[in-house]
Amino acid sequence: MKSLLMILVLALSLSPRESQAAQDFVMVGADQAYYEIRETFGFVPTFLKQFPAEAISGAWQEMRDLELSPTTSLNQKTKELIGLAVASQIPCQYCVYFHKRAAKFSGATEKEMNYAIAVAASTRKWSTYFYGAQISMESFKSDIGKMIHFMKNKSVSGIPESSGIVAYDAPEAMTDMRKAFGFTPDFIKFYSSRGLAGAWNEMKTLEMNTQAPLQNKVLDLISLAVSSQIPCQYCIYSDTEFAKFDGANKDEIQESVAMAGIVRHWSTFLNGMQQPQKAFEKEVDQIFKNLEMKRDSLNNKRITYR
Repeated sequence: MKSLLMILVLALSLSPRESQAAQDFVMVGADQAYYEIRETFGFVPTFLKQFPAEAISGAWQEMRDLELSPTTSLNQKTKELIGLAVASQIPCQYCVYFHKRAAKFSGATEKEMNYAIAVAASTRKWSTYFYGAQISMESFKSDIGKMIHFMKNKSVSGIPESSGIVAYDAPEAMTDMRKAFGFTPDFIKFYSSRGLAGAWNEMKTLEMNTQAPLQNKVLDLISLAVSSQIPCQYCIYSDTEFAKFDGANKDEIQESVAMAGIVRHWSTFLNGMQQPQKAFEKEVDQIFKNLEMKRDSLNNKRITYR
């Protein structure tokens, strides 16, 4: 807050000439951003044109250096699956369309995309339950710690779907949980007995399944990104701990959360500007048509040089 006040005071104290120089500097940054956007996408999409010129340089820089960069800790497919999952949960029709096209461009299959969206749905469901049941955070953290400790001792990262039983009622679900975690977590005891068996079967086969189309680590990071922007304090804690258990490093965790923030940022702006959906989709299609042409051209050059 102090830094912001200092900047405002400095801006107000500038002479007209200095103020104009500062504005010129900002516009040079905007011009450079528009140039890079055209070089990347083939044109400047409407939503980027509409974004304030004073801030487009920073907004584009973040998109370029995190979401679009091939040198981040997370690969392109994982970042776009995160984007799709977050967009689906917000929900943002613009962002869902963009990130689904981006995920396909990055090599994601329909099954992988459906899986990412299902994980987002599961995260939202459990977030709703934790808050509605008013679970004690201290007790919740203790349960998560005991669960991970037990799983570490078993030296497993997930439960193969083929080895698990199907629970038909709440007692069977709790018995199966004891096999998985060594005990029945306190937080689960508040769940409706009518829905517990189905909820457990879904969680086990969706988020704890070593035969899933996505790695357990990726599923954890997708869930973390979704829970970060809900926001759900319970889910953020458990998803972070399970992501670490499944091998995620600090950079991967930070990038997942940052991707969630980027999606939320552009969702807010797109929905506020209310660009017609079909017009937006047409521009997104053109973006990826141009990117596909650039990729094909690059691949052809590589073949020629061999």
